Amino acid sequence: MVLEAIATINQAVNNFVWGIPAMVCIIGVGLLLSVRTGFLQIRKFPYAIKTTIGRMFHKKDASDGAMTPFQAVCTALAGTVGTGNIAGVAGAIAIGGPGAVFWMWCSALLGMCTKFAEVTLAVHFRERSAAGEWVGGPMYYIKNGLGKHWQFLAVLYSLFGVLTVFGTGNATQVNTIVAAIDTALTEFNVVGQNALSTLNLVVGIVVAMLVAMVLLGGIKRIGSVSERLVPFMALFYIVLAVGVVILNIQRFPAVIEAIFAGAFNPAAFTGGTIGSLFISMQKGVSRGIFSNEAGLGTGSIAHACADTKKPVKQGMFGIFEVFADTIVICTLTAMVILCSGTTVNYGTAAGAELTISGFTTTYGGWASIFTAVALCCFAFSTIIGWGLYGSRFIAFLCRSDKVVRPFFVVYSFVSILGATMDLGLMWSIADTFNGLMSIPNLIALLLLSGTVAQLTKEYFEKEKV
Repeated sequence: MVLEAIATINQAVNNFVWGIPAMVCIIGVGLLLSVRTGFLQIRKFPYAIKTTIGRMFHKKDASDGAMTPFQAVCTALAGTVGTGNIAGVAGAIAIGGPGAVFWMWCSALLGMCTKFAEVTLAVHFRERSAAGEWVGGPMYYIKNGLGKHWQFLAVLYSLFGVLTVFGTGNATQVNTIVAAIDTALTEFNVVGQNALSTLNLVVGIVVAMLVAMVLLGGIKRIGSVSERLVPFMALFYIVLAVGVVILNIQRFPAVIEAIFAGAFNPAAFTGGTIGSLFISMQKGVSRGIFSNEAGLGTGSIAHACADTKKPVKQGMFGIFEVFADTIVICTLTAMVILCSGTTVNYGTAAGAELTISGFTTTYGGWASIFTAVALCCFAFSTIIGWGLYGSRFIAFLCRSDKVVRPFFVVYSFVSILGATMDLGLMWSIADTFNGLMSIPNLIALLLLSGTVAQLTKEYFEKEKV
C-alpha cells in the first residue's frame, strides 16, 4: 500500500514536471533568450559550426585542472547522447506519430540558444576548487550571478542532481547495456536463459570497474576517454543509420511528407490511431528536451571545465551539441524506424526494440550485434558524463572536494545493482528528480538572460564576426 501510494504521488509529480507546464517554461525561456540574443542560433549558426568543428582538430594540452574545449564538449555529449536518442525517439514516434519528429526539431531550434546560454554562464561564473580544478554549472552561476536571496536555488539544483545521478545517469544505463547484450546473444542462441543472470552480474562488475578506472583518474582522464569514445560511437551509429536510409531510399520522400504533414494531421499517417495534434506536439517536444537536456543545465557542468577565456566562444559548443544530438542523431534514429518499413504499433509504448527492429529489418538479424555495441557505447558514455556531474553536485553541497573520490566509488558500485536488479519505482523517482532540476535552472536563466545578451553583444563587437 505504501509503495503504491508513493508510486501514485510520484506519477502525478512526474506528469507535471515532464508535462505541459514544464515544456511551456522551457520553450518560453528558450524563446526569450533567442529574442534577447537576436536569434543567435540562426544568425550565427555558420560561425558556431566553424568555431566548434574547426577547434576539434586543433590539438593542444589543457592547463592543470582543465580540459581542452573539445574534451569538454565530448564529455557534455557523453552525458547527453545516450539511450534517449534510441529509445526516446522510438517512443515519441509510436505515441505521437511521424509528426513528432517535426516538433522535436522545433524544440531543438530553441534549445540551441538555451544550451548556448547555459554554457556561456557556466564558463563566465565558474571558479577554482580547492583541488585546483575549474568548477561551474547552474549551481555556480546561481551562486555567483544572482544575489544571496537566490542561493537556495543552487542548493535545490544540486540536491535534485544527487538524487537523480544514481538512477538516470547510471543504473538505467547499465540496464540498457545488459538488455542489449542479452538480446544479441539470445538472437543467435549463444547463451541460454539460465546463464543470463550470471552473465549480467559479470557485465555489471566489468562496467563498475571501468567506470571507477575512468572517474578516479580525475578530470584529465574523463576528458581523454570522452574525446575518444564519443566521436567513435557517434560516427559508428551515423554510418549504420545512413546505410538504412540509402538502402530504403525509395521510402524517403514519403517519410519526409509524413513528418511535415503528420505534424499537423497525425491521423492521416497513423491509420487514425493518433488523431491529436496536441499529443504529437507534446511527445516531439518532450523527447527533444529529454534528449538534448537544454533547460536542465547539466551539460554546462562539463563545459565549465574547458581551458578557455572566452565564455561566448565556448557557448558555441552548446549550439553544436544540440544540433549534433537532436538534429543529427535523433533524426537518423527516426529515419531508421520510418524508412526501414518496420511495423510501428501507433498509440502504444515503444522503446529501443523498435529502433533495433528498424536495423534488423534492413540488414538482417546480425545487425542486432552492431546495435548492441552502439547501445553499450551510448550508455557507458552517459555513465561517465553523469559521474562527473554527480561529483560536482556532492562537492557543492558538502563544500569540500574530499567527498568526490568516495562518491566515485559508490557511484561505480551502483552499476552492479543496475545490471542485476529490477529497481522499478526508484528509477521512476529519479526521473522525476531529473525533471525537477530544470526548475531552479530555468529561473536562473530567466534572471540572467540580460547577462547572456550583454556578454554576447560584447563578444561579437570585439571579435567583429
